[in-house]
This record gives sequence, C-alpha cells and structure tokens, in this order.
Amino acid sequence: MNAFTLYGETFGSRLLLGTAAYPTTDVLRQAIAAAAPGMITVSLRRQTSGSETSGQSFWQLLQETGIPLLPNTAGCQSVQEAVTTAQMAREVFETDWIKLELIGDDDTLQPDVFQLVEAARILCNDGFKVLPYCTEDLIACRRLLDAGCQALMPWAAPIGTGLGVVHGYALRVLRERLPDTPLIVDAGLGLPSQAAQVMEWGYDGVLLNTAVSRAGDPVGMAQAFAWAVAAGHEAKQAGPVPPREQAQASTPTVGQPFWHSKDY
Repeated sequence: MNAFTLYGETFGSRLLLGTAAYPTTDVLRQAIAAAAPGMITVSLRRQTSGSETSGQSFWQLLQETGIPLLPNTAGCQSVQEAVTTAQMAREVFETDWIKLELIGDDDTLQPDVFQLVEAARILCNDGFKVLPYCTEDLIACRRLLDAGCQALMPWAAPIGTGLGVVHGYALRVLRERLPDTPLIVDAGLGLPSQAAQVMEWGYDGVLLNTAVSRAGDPVGMAQAFAWAVAAGHEAKQAGPVPPREQAQASTPTVGQPFWHSKDY
C-alpha cells in the first residue's frame, strides 16, 4: 500500500509534484495525470502573476485535477514575509497546508534554519499544517518539531541542481534518529533511481519539480518517478537482505552429484 498519513490525513501517493516551469499547461496536466501525486505544490506568486487569463487557466487546471494543493512560500527571506505569504495563500487556495520555504542564501537557496523555526512556530500556532523545507541538520530538525511541525522536508541537494543525495550519511542518520517523524525528501533529486534510494532508506515520500518539469519528456519522467518512489517504498517494506563483505552461495552444495575439491 503506497498511501501515507500527514497531520492525520491520508494521501494515495508518496510522491508530491511541483507545478512550476513546465513548457506548457497541457504538459503539466499530462505530467500530473501520469504521476498521480498525493499533493501538488503551487506558489502564490505563480498563481497571481501573469495575465488574468493565464492565471485563471492555471487555477482551473489545479481544480480539475482534484488533487490536494500544497501552497508554498517560495522566495521568502524573512519571517514576516513567509508568515504573510502563508496567510494569503490560505485565503486564495482555501487550505491550511503550507510548504514553508525561508531562504537564507541566494546562490545555494539554502534554508535559513534559524528564521525557519520562528516562522514555523508562528504558523503552527495559527493552525497551519506546516511542511518546512529544511536541511538535513538533525538539531535544526528537532527544533522544528519542538515548534509544532509534525513532518519535515529535508533537502537532498540545492534546489534545481539534480545532483541527487549530496550528504547521504546525514540523511540516513536523520532517518534513524527521527524514526516516528514523517520525512519527505525535497529538492535536488534528478533521477528516479535517486528517489528509489531515499525511499529504500526509509523516507516517507519525495517532492519533485525541476527533475520532471525540465526533463526532455516531463510526462515520461513523471511516470518514472512515480514508479521509483513506489518501488523504493515497497523494497523497504519487504526487508532488504543485509550487505556482506564476503560472497555467499545462493545455491546449496549439499546433494550435488559432483563435489569439486583441490584433492579430486
């Protein structure tokens, strides 16, 4: 079963899909259909930018999918800006869900974990279901949980790079030390195999945008990532064999008609 639960709500897929930078709205529509994500992310800035006609068309597309929306605070660089954007998004999209982004560096787009904790506390107290985009730092993640977050979204690599998992050790430690917290890898993945890997480590979900929207065939890539996320989760649930340093024959030698030895 690929469904999972966040803040008491159950979603039919462990893949979350972004809606930015697709070549056309029709390609976006097809990619969403191919991926069948549990949620789709949308920026308040994306919804309110451009002509009135294009904005209405995009909003209509989102409504037609019937998939739960996850507004984000993309581009915010201060607590007040992030909180205000979240409150506006709640009014526009009529949801308490928010992907909290609060960027501290323009080049790496690394989250400002200090301001992030403060903004998360304000929004959680205001009734939001906050999914904070954060680093893999264990202490920062614990502070976000203390602030009221019930799930976390650590990055694999900087947004849009497609580098895959840069700090695998830290992500594995985070999973091990927060065994009961839903963890969704957000940002930096470029290939379906990388999504399968983090799911095999025990992560609960994956959020993608650039890896799909900028692919040569976004629809095909959306489908591939959906399969990879599901396969990685099923593999983890099935209990992989532990790795060994020495070879071990999978076929028993007992009962073979001939036994080869150096003395034969």
